[in-house]
Amino acid sequence: MYAQICPIRARLGVISLAEVRLQEGESLENALRRFKRKVQTEDIIKEVKRHSYYLKPGEKKRVKQALARKRARKKNRREPD
Repeated sequence: MYAQICPIRARLGVISLAEVRLQEGESLENALRRFKRKVQTEDIIKEVKRHSYYLKPGEKKRVKQALARKRARKKNRREPD
């Protein structure tokens, strides 16, 4: 059991998906657990959500600035001057 992206998409710059091979004597539940953990660590879900809709360049810029402000506020809360 594994998930892999087609070679045509790989040439277009799409990152390959997580791959988990079923080891001998391993239960399907354990393999599924490993797959979920791998997907989470590689931020695949976040990437899919980011590409699920189109953002205009101006909207993308506003989102980026909002995230930067959020990180700055979080940093200021952690490290009081």
